[in-house]
Amino acid sequence: MGENEIIRLLHKRLTVMPDMPIPFGDDVSGVSLISGETAVLKTDMLVGGTDVPEGMSLFAAARKAVVMNISDFAAKGVIPSAIVVALGLPKVLANEKSVTEIADGLDAGAREYGTYIIGGDTNETDDLIISLSLFGTTRNALMLRSGAKEGDIVAVTGLFGKPAAGLRLLAGGYKAATRIRDALVEAVFNPTARLAEGLALHGYNCVTASMDSSDGLAWSLHAIGQLSGVGFVIDTLPIAPEAENFAQANGLNAVDLAFYGGEEYELVLTVKPQKWEEAKAVVEAIQGCLIPIGRVTLADKQVVLELGDARRVLEAKGWEHFKRPF
Repeated sequence: MGENEIIRLLHKRLTVMPDMPIPFGDDVSGVSLISGETAVLKTDMLVGGTDVPEGMSLFAAARKAVVMNISDFAAKGVIPSAIVVALGLPKVLANEKSVTEIADGLDAGAREYGTYIIGGDTNETDDLIISLSLFGTTRNALMLRSGAKEGDIVAVTGLFGKPAAGLRLLAGGYKAATRIRDALVEAVFNPTARLAEGLALHGYNCVTASMDSSDGLAWSLHAIGQLSGVGFVIDTLPIAPEAENFAQANGLNAVDLAFYGGEEYELVLTVKPQKWEEAKAVVEAIQGCLIPIGRVTLADKQVVLELGDARRVLEAKGWEHFKRPF
């Protein structure tokens, strides 16, 4: 089974909490508080063998663990109040240098996004495990995955393909000019969560559905489509020029890099068409960008890429634990 099938099976066996404000299957979880606020919770783990490529420092790995979690809060438009860490260390890393580097990376990531590590747990494990739990609160309705409507504009907060290309470079067997290589590897080692963009959009009633793209753009579109009961026509290929250059130099498919790579932390959004200019202005005001790439449709509940006269159905695949995207 792949990760998503495992999650579905787990959900099927769990008792659903009454009046759960955020249903199973979204980026975060929630609990209604007596104050009228919603406590928003998120947990995600970084594992050395699957999430830390060759050459990534422990500092960068620990910071990435923070970014992975913050990205899901960004997609919901929630400020992260605090983080708790469960740290699993193999014996080879149970030394002052390694632990200091991990602690510095965790703290740097937390402070970068305006929050704090407030405690946690440690244990001996066979592989590096950095599991974070985030906590925050909100009074406003969250930007869930389930609200996309026919005619909405599909938008993203950045271009895609650099991490997928960078991971191939790090694995070996591919070529790139020094400038291109540096940009692609930097995208792997130093990812960015779009928290400022998510917070800026939350509360403006522009966004109908939102999630992050860490498992791949195609997978994110399918996930929104499934929970919203819609399909998508994508008419723009949102690929970073460095990734497109890499694809051409190595005989790879640029569409696959852009849609199936994963390890990106952009936001994938559907925006009310009458609110598009407002949403774009809100994001640009905080020095971000909002790129339109298509529209929501009900005619065909698939994800279809239409570039000129070419039409291609994008499959529901991307990064998934226990499976591989290519």
